[in-house]
Amino acid sequence: MGLFGFGRKKDQADAKPVEDEDVKAAKAANAAAKADSESAEKTAAAALPEASDAYEGRGEERGPWDVNDEDVPDYDDYLDLGAYYLPFMQHIELRIKANRATRAILGSTITYKNSSLEIEAYAAPKTLGLWEDWREDFLAANKKATAVDGVFGTEIKLPVEIKGGKTVTTRIIGVDGPRWMLRGIFSGVAAVDPDAEETKALNGFFAGIVVERGDEPLAPRDLIPMHPPVGPAERKAAKAAAEGEEQPEGKEHLKDVPTRPEGPLSQDQQTEVKTTLSRGPMFSEVR
Repeated sequence: MGLFGFGRKKDQADAKPVEDEDVKAAKAANAAAKADSESAEKTAAAALPEASDAYEGRGEERGPWDVNDEDVPDYDDYLDLGAYYLPFMQHIELRIKANRATRAILGSTITYKNSSLEIEAYAAPKTLGLWEDWREDFLAANKKATAVDGVFGTEIKLPVEIKGGKTVTTRIIGVDGPRWMLRGIFSGVAAVDPDAEETKALNGFFAGIVVERGDEPLAPRDLIPMHPPVGPAERKAAKAAAEGEEQPEGKEHLKDVPTRPEGPLSQDQQTEVKTTLSRGPMFSEVR
């Protein structure tokens, strides 16, 4: 049977009682919730390997992905931050890290339940990966840090002292792609309990990220240029405007959608700016 009753006889269609608007709204909400749940489960259930000293299959079997990977997922509905696209996941909070003086975007942090994941993308050499060299330098400079096997290959466990004299453990991972490295810093439950639901969910989220290195001439370890978050609707409207298509009324503000800055970004004077996205099903603020 076709959608919207196409193919039904007219008398049968006319005989069908009209549903109450509240019933229609409830059915639509239930359908949306089911779709959101399935999408979140798909993200969280990304096929990651057992803990190992190497991470195999990036770009073929699993992510993080590059925009030019043959099997890259459809990221049209992802959140665009310039250097990378963030996938959908229910009940997370997004914070944007920016330079205090210039307001340049430097990275992002995802909070989910009792865990968080800080994400940064770096330029890397054309022929060699960056993560191993960065990891060895970091271990040499931080005597309390240790290297352990993880689902993304060798990762770092680093004890960090916070206010009140309490020490918490962070988990640092890195994945090499074509001319880029994506680094993630996990804290909270996701840093210490590999079997926890939120650990698996954030692992899957990180594996679902799509990186866009761009063609800028960047030195290895330079941050890949980013811009403020741009949602799917804004991106599509900007593309349509660039192609000269007629825009719907009330969309004039979309002509100012930000573009990627040129050149490397300074990491000095960092600050976090909380961003709540309520438009569409991309992100839900934790309440």
